Amino acid sequence: MKTHKGTVLVVDDDASVRVALSRLLMSVGYRVETFTGAADFLERAPRNARGCIVLDVKMPVTNGIELQRQLGGAGFDLPVIFLSAHVDVPLTVNAMKGGALEVIIKPFDEHQLLDAIQNAVEQDRIRYVHRIEGTQLRQRLDAMSPRERTVMSLVVTGMLNKQVAALLGISEKTVKVHRAHVMTKMQASSLPELVRIADSLGVVPDIPVPNPSKADSLNG
Repeated sequence: MKTHKGTVLVVDDDASVRVALSRLLMSVGYRVETFTGAADFLERAPRNARGCIVLDVKMPVTNGIELQRQLGGAGFDLPVIFLSAHVDVPLTVNAMKGGALEVIIKPFDEHQLLDAIQNAVEQDRIRYVHRIEGTQLRQRLDAMSPRERTVMSLVVTGMLNKQVAALLGISEKTVKVHRAHVMTKMQASSLPELVRIADSLGVVPDIPVPNPSKADSLNG
């Protein structure tokens, strides 16, 4: 089965540019979908595509900069590469502020464009992998019991089992059992890896608050 490098969504009101880009990109292994303008793109473009968007700046009705501003709200998070017929510093600044990776001048150099697209597709792949990994890690964390999450939040700070046991009022053996469950459920092979996972999830130490009534009864 033949695979492709990724999908490039080309938005340009010039039919000759769409044809030229399609032929070039497909010849090097990309899947290509073309659109005649912003409205056509927003209506037909696949929200689940992985790759990048090649977007013409000067288009009738809605130009490329305006379409770029609408992408997030329309459910697109792909990297954007702009094509422009002339050098325009304010335009370039606006495009970059909006998150564009590059602005390439027409007529474009094929190698420059292909390098930019390769970089954009790779960035999209990395972001997608990180997003999936983050979702999976959050699901693993949610699958743990409240006590396991508390133990995890404490051991990643460097606390010893006996210190965690004293803080939680349980035996050191019980802490070891919970800690083993945490390592298994989070699929962490070592404490440093668990620390990295906890940091990526924003886990903070869950230190129990003493019960005032219980403390009063003990002091009395």
